[in-house]
Amino acid sequence: MGIYDTVMQEKPPVVLDIGTAYTKLGFAGEAHPRFILPTESFLSSTGQICKLFNYSSQTELYDHTVDFLQTVFFKHVLVSPKDRKVVIVENIFGETIIRETIAKVLFKHFEVSSILFVPTHLVALSTLAVSSGVVVDMGYNETTVVPVFSGVQILKAFQDQAFGAKSIHDEIKRQLVEAGINPILLTESILEDIKVRTCFVTTSERAKQYREGLPITPPPDLEYSIKEKEIITIPGSVRETAYEIMFAEDNEQSSLPYLILDSILKCPVDVRTVLGENIFLIGGTSIMMGLLSRLKTELNLLLNNNNRYKGKLFFKSVKFHTAIGRPNFAAWLGGSICGATEFVGTKSLTKETYAKCGHVPDWVNLDDNRLQDSV
Repeated sequence: MGIYDTVMQEKPPVVLDIGTAYTKLGFAGEAHPRFILPTESFLSSTGQICKLFNYSSQTELYDHTVDFLQTVFFKHVLVSPKDRKVVIVENIFGETIIRETIAKVLFKHFEVSSILFVPTHLVALSTLAVSSGVVVDMGYNETTVVPVFSGVQILKAFQDQAFGAKSIHDEIKRQLVEAGINPILLTESILEDIKVRTCFVTTSERAKQYREGLPITPPPDLEYSIKEKEIITIPGSVRETAYEIMFAEDNEQSSLPYLILDSILKCPVDVRTVLGENIFLIGGTSIMMGLLSRLKTELNLLLNNNNRYKGKLFFKSVKFHTAIGRPNFAAWLGGSICGATEFVGTKSLTKETYAKCGHVPDWVNLDDNRLQDSV
């Protein structure tokens, strides 16, 4: 009998990918999450809805997490969390307070049997059945780049910048306000809808014309209805240039293409070619129309024309992987696969172990990494 069959005879672990804006949730072994919902908690104390990670103290974060997970277990996945295994897909550079609070809530309030924390970039790559590549996670607050070689994350090559959905929303709002739109109308949900429905990533040639102020015919303006009461006009230039903040050319050379190539450049010489031929974009922001084509063009231009990389990166063109399913839940899918193997039984943090140590073992904590025989 296979490992998958053995695990599935038991209660399948619940898999959670709790992002800043959206949470993906479902059961291990499934091909897609059952629900994708906003990372918001309905506060039982006040009756208000707030962002899960908008907190002023650890106590407040604990209360938010209890209310949020209460909704997850009893409204969406509809299972009792008691003695259930849980897989948490997390950013390896996430805040320790969030990790500790989630573990405390799950163990002490919901009494789960074990928790397995798996790193976003590593498990996302596992969905492709390859062991090496550069994983670019484009989320709400930031874009993070982590190379993985032979199943090991090269942490010294980690790169990140605030190229996320939030920065795109801010740019759209700035341009629309300059065009005379009332900023009160431009709520976060409206900005996200405008981005998804009307915006796209332009070509490298047209972007250069915009930067140099050359005459250019923008795409047509669009009318956008807000709650069927007020209609605003989305200028064509806004639709085409909202994503240019990711490709801005400045002295810091911190745009998205530089971010990826700098990450590869920090890796050992003998692995750079493999990494350059296995780039994997994940996260909701990466789905935007035209992004992959533009990014590939920009990366190839830098490789062949920029002295910063010529002779140091031993590949002349980059190659991208296509996500199985959708890029926005690629990391969750990796957690689902991981949760359906024996790995969840051997590497999980159990309720008994947590009760003894009182915290989640962490790779940055020297107490957790010290050898037992060391003084």
